[in-house]
Amino acid sequence: MKAFRLDDLEAERAANDGAYLQFLRERNMSVGLYALDAGQTDPQLPHRQDEVYLVVSGRASITVGEETTTVARGSVVYVPAGVAHKFHHITEDLKVMVVFSPPEG
Repeated sequence: MKAFRLDDLEAERAANDGAYLQFLRERNMSVGLYALDAGQTDPQLPHRQDEVYLVVSGRASITVGEETTTVARGSVVYVPAGVAHKFHHITEDLKVMVVFSPPEG
């Protein structure tokens, strides 16, 4: 078993001065923590993997392809591989758990 505490992951992400921290990588998936501050621009480009976002905290909008929705704590969003997507109108600091399948990279 591998177990993680969100507070520990956030501290590690912040200590490494990055918006993204991959903390689990297995044969069929990888998992990371992504954070954007209120008002920040999301620099993401489409990925080659399917991904699922689970919003841990914050508020924003996300556009996936041609569809836009608002997200907040507890929101889950699926993004198919190769589809353009961005968080925007981030009104509260955003923390998102990201699951890639197959693993990112």
